[in-house]
Amino acid sequence: MKILVVGSGGREHALIWKIAQSKLADKIFCAPGNAGILQQAECIDIKAEDIGRLLEFVRKERVDLTVVGPESPLSLGIVDEFANYKLKIFGPNIKAAQLEASKVFAKELMVKYKVPTADFKIFDDADEAKKHIEKIGAPCVVKADGLAQGKGVIVAKTVSEAKAAVSAMIQEKVFGEAGNKVIVEECLIGQEASIIVITDSRDVIALASSQDHKRVFDYDQGPNTGGMGAYSPSLAVTEELFKEILEKIVYRTIDGLKREGIDYQGVLYAGIMITKQGLKALEFNVRFGDPETQAILPRLKSDLVEIMLAASNQKLNHIKTLDWDSRPCACVVCASRGYPAGYEKGKEIFGLDEALKAKDVRVFHAGTKKQGGRIFTDGGRVLGVTGLGNTIKEAAEKAYQMVGKISFEGMHYRRDIGKKVVPYS
Repeated sequence: MKILVVGSGGREHALIWKIAQSKLADKIFCAPGNAGILQQAECIDIKAEDIGRLLEFVRKERVDLTVVGPESPLSLGIVDEFANYKLKIFGPNIKAAQLEASKVFAKELMVKYKVPTADFKIFDDADEAKKHIEKIGAPCVVKADGLAQGKGVIVAKTVSEAKAAVSAMIQEKVFGEAGNKVIVEECLIGQEASIIVITDSRDVIALASSQDHKRVFDYDQGPNTGGMGAYSPSLAVTEELFKEILEKIVYRTIDGLKREGIDYQGVLYAGIMITKQGLKALEFNVRFGDPETQAILPRLKSDLVEIMLAASNQKLNHIKTLDWDSRPCACVVCASRGYPAGYEKGKEIFGLDEALKAKDVRVFHAGTKKQGGRIFTDGGRVLGVTGLGNTIKEAAEKAYQMVGKISFEGMHYRRDIGKKVVPYS
């Protein structure tokens, strides 16, 4: 099979690394890709959002399966456009992609179909939102309605901070049209977990649980990012709790969409908060998580291409179980100085050859480019360094040992991935 992966980040590198292991994969393309992806796929200079050129490429090259990594092309309708030409593509259609593209849509769906979530109110007027914030006090959470690259959620510790977030989103348009509406919701306290499933709208198969680390600095300090690290499995998610998450959140959401006339096919990611009052859905994503994918896929022994094809053909019931490496995996993200705000680019990266020699360690490229045989930074999140170990502590230590051998000017990373649940030196 010829397979195209759309995207250029660490998630896409992990997907390609896993797809390359499939007996079904003969040729892999990636658009636009990065320096690490070049090792296993032919990179095509087409942006992920350029649906017209992607369609033209797939038809010309007779690509058998397209796998969409990021959310933006999904929200722009790439699946619908490919379906018009009867081209096989893995991902939800534009209506289903609203689940991530509009937090308002997701919240209203959750309320309608009794999916547990935080109490909230929706505003398109900054003054009204600020009055509500004064009424409920802090801490509270302010969310931009639309896509904001994982940065549109502000956990405000004070009323003034929450009001500033509203001003930034609605009045200053820091997230553009994504901030036309905002959600102000209660701040939930508890353990977070990420649950990612693959569905064909009728059947669901769950991937291993994981936990993301969103804040840029150690011990959950600083602004939210796209994700600074992750580990799998989440120790907070017991087998019993996993079943409860699927029943109360995942199945209800997919069934609710179906009742709205929307068949959901592809990846569904549920961000969960485990509180003393019970489970709450924080958000939904309509694609593989980043960096959760980098912590989950190294543990997956089953053929990912077979699973994605089954979902695309509505034959997911043919996949009975998934085979997993029982060892935990931890991923540490190395970011550019200044991320998630304005960040530097063009810094040469050293030490990457060391990763090729290490056992149970992978380095997934995110924001990198190759020039003249050397590799340079080209994004906010640059690398995802992953380690497999007998415990989360051992997995994290392996990842950090490799991080210590890699360097580029201004390199920043959190030093506490997994420490919240398993302290280590």
